[in-house]
Amino acid sequence: MPEAVTLNQAFAGAAAVLRRAGIDTPELDARLLLCHAAGLSHEGYAANACAAVQPGALARLDEAIGRRLRREPVSRITGTREFYSRPFSIAPQALDPRPDTETLIEAALALVERRGWREKALTLLDLGTGTGCILITLLAEMPQAHGIGTDLSSGALALAAANAERLGVGARASFVSADWLDGIGGTYDLILSNPPYVTSGEIAGLAREVAGYDPLLALDGGVDGLDAYRRIAARAPKVLAEGGSLLVEIGAGQAADVQDIVRAAGLKLDPDHAISHDLAGRPRLVAAGL
Repeated sequence: MPEAVTLNQAFAGAAAVLRRAGIDTPELDARLLLCHAAGLSHEGYAANACAAVQPGALARLDEAIGRRLRREPVSRITGTREFYSRPFSIAPQALDPRPDTETLIEAALALVERRGWREKALTLLDLGTGTGCILITLLAEMPQAHGIGTDLSSGALALAAANAERLGVGARASFVSADWLDGIGGTYDLILSNPPYVTSGEIAGLAREVAGYDPLLALDGGVDGLDAYRRIAARAPKVLAEGGSLLVEIGAGQAADVQDIVRAAGLKLDPDHAISHDLAGRPRLVAAGL
């Protein structure tokens, strides 16, 4: 009868396989995949590192390692991505949320604080909502707010609605099919978006974890990567409430062009916070209003 494999041994073996394959973070990925396969929290793993792994968990770990070797992201394998300290379910129909997008959350919350809006019943509009991470996070942080998330993908809309219910904001969120701002009525205090901003020509050269698993709809920003910004800016003045703001995430090198686009549409850049930077110090957000 073969000797039982402990959690520590399973971790070491998985990390070695991933390291040989050139995975950037083999130990971290191995730990996450092992915890997922064994149904353990990180604390549970630490407390039971010398315990035997059940055969079913080993089989699930082997399958997960195989998927990771094909460059499927760990979050896609586990089905969960933590965003702003909350677990979001993810699916093939939606962009896997990135830590950089938390810059948008921080900027929005800072704006709300500066204007004394924390207790106001704000109306939010999240364009291209995907998993719903932007809208849901802001609703969770601002209990008086309510909002709408839009997307062209019915699968993304269903995913976002499920995330909203599970994270306790379903009663204040609705999700509708829309092509950016086309057909959107009403007015909104905050319009937010992390639109596709990769140029069409760059898609094929993206990392396999991105190009192979994120939906093209969430990546392709057109020939110059700026198509979505033009569409959003063109109608934003019609649906922004008086004193409202538009906040959009941007890609590398796009700050000047996106500022030009919003100005040409009749919007005014935020005088003190037109650009927000991510943790790496790169321009990541443009903010404007009426």
